[in-house]
Amino acid sequence: MQLHTFALGLLAYAVSSVSATALTYKLEASEQGCFYKWIDSPPAKVAFYFAVQSGGSFDVDYSVVGPGEKIILEGHKERQGDFVFTAQSTGEYRFCFNNGMSTFAEKMVDFEVAVENEEKAQIPSKPGAPAEQASAMEDSIFKLSGQLSTISRNQKYFRTRENRNFSTVRSTEQRIFNFSVIEGLMMLSMAGLQVFIVRYFFQGARKGYV
Repeated sequence: MQLHTFALGLLAYAVSSVSATALTYKLEASEQGCFYKWIDSPPAKVAFYFAVQSGGSFDVDYSVVGPGEKIILEGHKERQGDFVFTAQSTGEYRFCFNNGMSTFAEKMVDFEVAVENEEKAQIPSKPGAPAEQASAMEDSIFKLSGQLSTISRNQKYFRTRENRNFSTVRSTEQRIFNFSVIEGLMMLSMAGLQVFIVRYFFQGARKGYV
């Protein structure tokens, strides 16, 4: 039980140097939305992930701008992205999404920004424990952290696929409904036209008979 508690403490200490922000943002048509992250202890490893969940063709323009208006990352009409870069300068970093290519379609964008210090955290060892045991425990903790990160990314990927497929199903359902309504209106129009033509022929024949 003590070993289990100690392992949990090590894991908490290992991830304490990581700060992350995960948000879902509704990007209106022709809108540009920017989000800011301040980094005060470079060098720092920055992980940037985004995915368009719904809207239009599921694409968006993005850019990452560092201090001094230095463009770090940039892309056009991308559905999702997963990037890692090293922030070398202290200051404010800007993460922007641009929906300028859409005049009426709004987009739902999931994104996450995680900042981690480049220096590996020193995990404290249990008093009286040999160094080999602490090293093995440290390797296990970081391996577990990596596996959790992989699981989290897979969950984001499957969530994005599910949302996009659901959006496609809703769009297809709406189109089928619209075509059904148009088909019904056309059938009613044709029936009315046929009745009008038949009545016209009978009225003409009756006038000729008289």
